[in-house]
Amino acid sequence: MTRRRRVRAGCSGDGTPDGLVMLGLAVGERIRFRRGGAGPWQQGVVTRRERDGSVGVTDTKGAARAVTIERIEVTCTGPRGGTGWEPLTARASRSEQLRLL
Repeated sequence: MTRRRRVRAGCSGDGTPDGLVMLGLAVGERIRFRRGGAGPWQQGVVTRRERDGSVGVTDTKGAARAVTIERIEVTCTGPRGGTGWEPLTARASRSEQLRLL
């Protein structure tokens, strides 16, 4: 009896998370997010893209979370070289446009 290899949804055969690349994210990238849309920002690390379209995140306590794209901010470099935060939706729209060209 041979076993069939199962490919995870949202990943190509080599394990590259296609959904994260479309958003301009990578596994292991540091982000910050808000739970419930309000409250303090929490730090986290990107782990995967969930089936419902949200992003799988591991927070500083090690808990796995599924956070919607609208509640995530990613690091960026400002015009003078300083580090700041930008909404993931802004980065995703830029990376999508670059991918089309």
